[in-house]
Amino acid sequence: MSDEQPVFSIEKIYVKDLSIEVPNAPQIFLERETPSIEVQIQSAATTIGDGMYEVALTVTVSAKHGETAFFLVEVVKAGIFQIRNVPEQDLEPILAVACPNILFPYARETVSDAINRGGFPPVILAPVNFEALYQQRLMEQQQGESKIQLQ
Repeated sequence: MSDEQPVFSIEKIYVKDLSIEVPNAPQIFLERETPSIEVQIQSAATTIGDGMYEVALTVTVSAKHGETAFFLVEVVKAGIFQIRNVPEQDLEPILAVACPNILFPYARETVSDAINRGGFPPVILAPVNFEALYQQRLMEQQQGESKIQLQ
């Protein structure tokens, strides 16, 4: 093990992709019904160089009433992170928990702004527990592996 100190730094945070669709405009703005909001969140990490990683947080927010779509917003907020001198077993939790935690407030603001610019009241996303999502994914992977071994 080297004596070098662990390094974790944010090199850049940016919008990698942003789309908004309002398929039923202008009629949708005459609707008085309150749409139901659905939120989906995913993150992915990619090695982009020695000790350099891109983490992309995808947030998809859709609003509809029955079969009528009000809007669909998808934001991919990404960051370039420098992570060095950390034990291998700590790298995945940093990429799956710490980095999305840093990106989420930026993604939340971008989503809210895009929805507002689409002519709708802003949607403020509730905080997300990325550690719980990571633990859940690990459990699902372990269960999947045990099913494979049983067959």
